[in-house]
Amino acid sequence: MNHAQLTALGRALRLLGEHGENLAADTPDAKLHEVKADLKRALDLLDETVTTAAPATRCREHPQGPVDESAPDLCLLCETRRRSARRSEVDGAYAAYAPPAAEPADRAPSRYGVRGDRPQPQQRWLPELWNGREWQLCGTPRRDRREAELYISAQRRAPRAAMAYRLVHEFTDYEVVRVWGNPVRVDIEPMGGL
Repeated sequence: MNHAQLTALGRALRLLGEHGENLAADTPDAKLHEVKADLKRALDLLDETVTTAAPATRCREHPQGPVDESAPDLCLLCETRRRSARRSEVDGAYAAYAPPAAEPADRAPSRYGVRGDRPQPQQRWLPELWNGREWQLCGTPRRDRREAELYISAQRRAPRAAMAYRLVHEFTDYEVVRVWGNPVRVDIEPMGGL
């Protein structure tokens, strides 16, 4: 919508608002015909300014996406994501990532956090292709090596396959390398909380 269309549409809608405020039981037919003409003019302006189809879903991320009647926002893509999240909660697949129910009372605030606050180690398999200058990611990182290898073999059979593919193993973990001093638990209450 350009500025001229926006201005004209705003003016037409304000005029309709004034008509609505002035309506009464004894409004003459000539005035009603004027309101009807202004309504048609506003609808024509709306038809000119709207360039896309009406959204199929109530989802802000996928307004033209596929529709799922059982979803609250009618979006099949978002509902699929929500279902997989619920399924993983039921299966316990991401139990390590579940937030604690309540913060323990004996935790002291820490500027850098404690080990339990850091993310869990992750292992992923990244399919990459050679684009002629550098390696680039060509698919979604996978948690399973066999699945990633099957994906690459399918990519190699595709009509527009790259000249080379590789599978990169990404693994992050935390390992204690050195400890200075002896960690001792200290009660913050003076005199042991007596």
